[in-house]
Amino acid sequence: MNRLATIFLATLALSLASLAHAATGPARQRLDAFATNLHSLKGHFTQTLTEASGQGAKTSSGTLALQAPRQFRWDTLEPYKQTIVADGSRVWLYDPELEQVTVRVQSTEEAHSPLTVITDLKQLDKDFAVTERGERDGLTWLRLSSKAKDPQFDYADLGFDAQGLKRMMFRDQLGAVTDIRFSDWQRNVDLPPSTFNFTPPPGADVIGDLPVMTTQPLKD
Repeated sequence: MNRLATIFLATLALSLASLAHAATGPARQRLDAFATNLHSLKGHFTQTLTEASGQGAKTSSGTLALQAPRQFRWDTLEPYKQTIVADGSRVWLYDPELEQVTVRVQSTEEAHSPLTVITDLKQLDKDFAVTERGERDGLTWLRLSSKAKDPQFDYADLGFDAQGLKRMMFRDQLGAVTDIRFSDWQRNVDLPPSTFNFTPPPGADVIGDLPVMTTQPLKD
């Protein structure tokens, strides 16, 4: 799965987290306030990817929708179209320009997300060094640094204001930085089931771990 899919899964894990432990700093407090009693969420994003050289920054934007515990939809609308849907079982990535659908088992993808364990603070402290990063750009920041021998990201920074999550920043092992800015959050809205269902369009090339289709025996 590409870099965008990994980032979106990290966002899914964070945005629907419900922390059971007491907050230990201002960023943790704001994360707790944002996630508590949250079962659905929709909003807009603007994402900028900057390579380690600092050149060739690429910006995209679109909409996202989340629903507890593991459903997610990420629609890139500009400057190109791309759709990622997590239906609770699998992750589907559709590229209309290539007419291609890539599908993965969702649990496999989540296992590599640096933020998945935020739903379990004991596991969080085991797998990540978690530090308060103070104030910057008008936000309060929390940093996660993986303790794994071969992590996907050097770090993940989460930026909060009084209303909740505003930015997520990741630096990968090649030094590229992805900066996602969120806006227009709507909490606990009713999202139709079709939001998180994906059927490959006719004619699209489908590759990956497709669900096993079962059929019922015909009755006489």
